[in-house]
Amino acid sequence: MKAMTERLSVLLRHEAAGGVLLLLAAAFALALDNSPLAHLYDRLLTVPVVVQVGGLLLEKPLLLWINDGLMALFFLLVGLEIKRELMEGNLSSWRQATLPVVAAFGGMLVPALVYAVLNAGDPVAMRGWAIPAATDIAFAVGILALLGSRVPVGLKVFLLALAVIDDLGVILIIALFYTSELSIHSLAIAGAAAAVLLALNLGGVSRLLPYILAGIVMWVAVLKSGVHATLAGVVIALFIPLHTDRAGETPPLVRAEHGLHGYVMLLVMPLFAFANAGVHLEGLSVGDFLSPIPLGIAAGLFAGKQLGIFGLSFLAVRFGFCRLPVGVNWLHLYGAAALAGIGFTMSLFIGTLAFGNPEYQAAVRIGVLSGSLLSGIVGYATLRWFADTPKGPVTGAAR
Repeated sequence: MKAMTERLSVLLRHEAAGGVLLLLAAAFALALDNSPLAHLYDRLLTVPVVVQVGGLLLEKPLLLWINDGLMALFFLLVGLEIKRELMEGNLSSWRQATLPVVAAFGGMLVPALVYAVLNAGDPVAMRGWAIPAATDIAFAVGILALLGSRVPVGLKVFLLALAVIDDLGVILIIALFYTSELSIHSLAIAGAAAAVLLALNLGGVSRLLPYILAGIVMWVAVLKSGVHATLAGVVIALFIPLHTDRAGETPPLVRAEHGLHGYVMLLVMPLFAFANAGVHLEGLSVGDFLSPIPLGIAAGLFAGKQLGIFGLSFLAVRFGFCRLPVGVNWLHLYGAAALAGIGFTMSLFIGTLAFGNPEYQAAVRIGVLSGSLLSGIVGYATLRWFADTPKGPVTGAAR
């Protein structure tokens, strides 16, 4: 039993574990939603969950607790990673960040344009323009991990940096374009919580508990404000210190990131995938896949991501704005561009914000699943069978 537990622990710590669990959760949701137990799946997600403290009442179906509550932890982790990368990681200098920034810009702009062209004239469908702009880093990095030494280190660094910038862009899109009517009272409470977080940061507080307590207040206030609650996670992350004055003490941000990572990758994201990937396949025809919304999403993820990331990267390198990382050739970059078309978690999440109608949700899931599947297959095949395997250890980036 001990040996089995140790093996399971090693497997769960593997880079690909998060992506594999996401895939299994999505497959389970699809299988369940197309079985005689489909009604139980639907009933489970609509079970009302009530939390009341005095006069404060939060009543939502389980699906929204997952999408608004648990996903706030995902965005908290994203915010921590963004802050660390910007302050001392792969995005801390312009030389390191230039190519990923250019690639991420193209990888958000072109997919959105592809979707917009295929859905022009339908104002409701146009609300989903940002769905194919997102990249699911867990799946992309998981596939790179499965490829092992066939992938140069420079490509892994590039894809990670691109995904971080992509996440930052998606956060801004959600804040600017997917916010409903605002409650000034709730925003004032959220602002007060932010002031407390700032005071904790400036005061050099290194314990995480005070940040957690103030963060909970902020999350509830943002939830009630009309701004999507998950954005509270990003704001909280910005106030958690990356450095500490105490010698030998692990910085609060690093402790928070390490503490959250396993729970988010192995629990939160698979739960989100299970709750949002179910779609009835019975009666689907080719026409359902080729209708404007799913076609726009699938084409944006598959073709738009490749064209945007590879195309703008090629132009930037061709005109001398930046260079390819050491050990990375154009086939490697094309494979990474294809993998970035795996939108899955983030694309499904934006889809829940863009459309409330279940009919539109089904179209979103069809588009995201088909576009992500095609992108994953092409990206893996390119890096597995066509791109050159690095010879010897390769680290760093071109100067």
